[in-house]
Amino acid sequence: MKKFKVGCVQATPALFNKSKSMDIVLKWILKAANQNVKLLVFPESFIPAYPAGLGFGTVVGSRTEAGRDQFREYWDNSVEVGAEETQQIAEWAKEYEMYITLGITERDSVSKTLYCTLLYFSPNGKMMGKHRKLKPTAAERLVWGEGDGTTLSTFDTKIGKIGGLICWENYMPLARMAMYQKGVEIYVAPTADSRDSWNSSLIHIACEGRCYVIGSNQFIRNSDYPEHLRKELAKDRPEILSRGGSVIISPLGKVLAGPLYNEEGLLTAEIDHDEIVKAKMDFDVIGHYARNDVFGFDVNGQPEMRKDS
Repeated sequence: MKKFKVGCVQATPALFNKSKSMDIVLKWILKAANQNVKLLVFPESFIPAYPAGLGFGTVVGSRTEAGRDQFREYWDNSVEVGAEETQQIAEWAKEYEMYITLGITERDSVSKTLYCTLLYFSPNGKMMGKHRKLKPTAAERLVWGEGDGTTLSTFDTKIGKIGGLICWENYMPLARMAMYQKGVEIYVAPTADSRDSWNSSLIHIACEGRCYVIGSNQFIRNSDYPEHLRKELAKDRPEILSRGGSVIISPLGKVLAGPLYNEEGLLTAEIDHDEIVKAKMDFDVIGHYARNDVFGFDVNGQPEMRKDS
């Protein structure tokens, strides 16, 4: 499939409510299906939301019981891979004939640790795999553990080679190179960063990797939190906690859709694989512009690209 439509969701989840967030996921899948979208990208930790503004009762050297209760509530509403929520999304991917990438907070049923995770679903009705964020940023480390190289996943699908990184992992040059060395053609970058500088980074990635880049963020307001959590937000937080900034970018750095700010919406754009080939004429980071005689590169545990069967 050389040409097809992709979609990028910018939306507000039901914060700290897994069940209602699943309903919202379906709503946007239906919107995308009505526009014949073949790949739909959701934001970072869309279920049960990126916990912007919360401190979980923690300062250096001290934790509160109320903060532990917040963590337990967040954990209760996080997603266990293989459980009913992931099975349901796989069924929706099959029913509506689209690939879906979805950011979740994943809970490990054995260790109880939470991870910031990106899930990949196929129209064959299967979860193809996942990626766990390598390094949570700043206070994110209060709630999320670290991933490793074994989930630096890429997928060879009927619409092209898909892979990506979460939020500030995209500032890690070697993590990006791990994606490029697998020949990624459609690079997904779910995030919680809504600053102008973020989109500059995504444009750079598109030009560096000569790939399409889809950056998806949430739109969250202070008032979207349940009342009992709203009063726990840091006092200096504005009403709009995340203004979005979702965007779709071509392999030569042209913005095809977005950036979208201060509202919910579905961005769409056409992918044309010929544009990837044309972009490689003068720069190919793993091909004719690589210097393997000078540089060596290896990723511990990175899996081989998985074929979508």
